Amino acid sequence: MADVNRGNRPLSPHLSIYRPQLTSMTSILTRITGNAMLISALLIVWWFLAAASGPDAFATANGFLTSWFGDLVMFFSVLGLWYHTLAGVRHLIWDNAVMMDIPTAEKLGWACIGGSVLLTLITVIAL
Repeated sequence: MADVNRGNRPLSPHLSIYRPQLTSMTSILTRITGNAMLISALLIVWWFLAAASGPDAFATANGFLTSWFGDLVMFFSVLGLWYHTLAGVRHLIWDNAVMMDIPTAEKLGWACIGGSVLLTLITVIAL
């Protein structure tokens, strides 16, 4: 027999009651920053290859990387690097089966976010 209520039910009822958790959001952000660092690394390799290729190629790469957009990309690359590092330390702590209760795990998540912002500002100011 056909389901007569099929059209009246929501397709994904869990989406209406699900609240994203900080630990899941920080896990997703760790994956995003890992992939973003690959792009940053390719830009730095491009800069080194351009420096080895000649003055014209280097002027192009250096002009891009020292423009406002390049500065913005490198700033967020440093932020992503610090975040990814701190999240890796958090996972090393969890690998030892400590600090895994929900309140402490959330504090570690906030520590990763706040620590990465603080360390990024220190890095940018120091350079």
